[in-house]
Amino acid sequence: MSNRSRIGAGEPGMLNRPKGEVSADPPPGETLPPIFDFVDRDRLVSDLSKMVEIPSVNPFDNGARPGYRELEMAEFYLDRMSDLGMTVGSREVAPGRPNVWGILKGKGDGSSLMLSGHLDTVGIENYDDALRVKIADGRVYGRGSCDMKAGLAAYLEMVRLLRETDTSLKGDLVITGLADEEHLMIGSRDMGKHGPWADYGIIGEPSNLVICPGHKGQLGFRIRTLGKAVHSSQPEKGINAIEAMARVIEAFREYGAELMKRSAHPLCGHARSCPGVIRGGTIVSTVPDFCELEIDRRTLPGETTECVIEEYRHLLDALAKSSPGFRYEIAGPTLSIAPLDIPLDSPIVKSVTGGYESVVSKKATVSAFLGGTDAPNLGFPALVFGPGGIAQAHSTNEFVEIDDMVAATKIYLWTALDLLATQP
Repeated sequence: MSNRSRIGAGEPGMLNRPKGEVSADPPPGETLPPIFDFVDRDRLVSDLSKMVEIPSVNPFDNGARPGYRELEMAEFYLDRMSDLGMTVGSREVAPGRPNVWGILKGKGDGSSLMLSGHLDTVGIENYDDALRVKIADGRVYGRGSCDMKAGLAAYLEMVRLLRETDTSLKGDLVITGLADEEHLMIGSRDMGKHGPWADYGIIGEPSNLVICPGHKGQLGFRIRTLGKAVHSSQPEKGINAIEAMARVIEAFREYGAELMKRSAHPLCGHARSCPGVIRGGTIVSTVPDFCELEIDRRTLPGETTECVIEEYRHLLDALAKSSPGFRYEIAGPTLSIAPLDIPLDSPIVKSVTGGYESVVSKKATVSAFLGGTDAPNLGFPALVFGPGGIAQAHSTNEFVEIDDMVAATKIYLWTALDLLATQP
């Protein structure tokens, strides 16, 4: 991990214009300051292509051969931030799995802003040429192009523009690359405890440039039904755990329908419940004495793990009372992702909205993000906003529109100037 100096004069990409302060608050619909004209599409594509070619597949606790975890990606990103003259740092959150960051120091009398993204991707099984970049039809294709290395590339381009124009900011700009978003989010959990921190944040997940101040949380649980194993020629002498689980599944179907009748969150809608994995029995000639169900629960802001467990136990205890011999165990949460709920009048929401409407010249859309993110773990108000769409994330035809990357870069830049160049 190098500690090279910032881009020097005369190097490719240097802006041929006077350096100095940039207006941070262009009125919507009017011409943006000159700095916005210098977002470099080719440089964005080049940075993204290099990152896509770096395997950073999350091992999901199954171990990983070299190259199939975040380390190489972290080293690359740390070097790029150092090249841009940022004060860089890293912290290992698991063996070979660091968080990395760069800080562009302000004058010390303004707010701070963090732009954060994850370094890992989902797997590449059944995805031919996943790590071979293809550029066609105004898109960059490859694993991680959309989720979410495009956001990471946009952050670098934004910092380059600030450095190359010698733009002065009052507050600190922090760029972070996090480990393990695709599994247990140990990277953002660690950063929430140890820093660095900021006053406001943006997570550049693929939101189709929709501003997302909220999303549901996610809880995973394992429910096991316990039976009595006997030879299947005399099933009446045993207790069939799979049949017991069938009653559990039906009860949870009714529970899911009941969730849809509860009050909805203004952005996130209704809480949801869905069985995801089932396993049980050993061989076909034995009445199974166990069956296990993994169930997914999407929580709304304000719902707690404790209240969900209480609801589950109430439902399962009712089955035990009505079904002689019914026994169960519940374990979890095996997965716990917090919901996000940033007030719509928060400065970060207002700033990104203003940036979008100034750059794109149309009204911004504010909605909930579909999945869970690192945002709630950081410990300060951070919304989700980035190039690309969730439909392409995790697919075997992943891509991002280059125009979306350019627009995202400009909106990140607008937000940085808006929040850091003036007192909130």
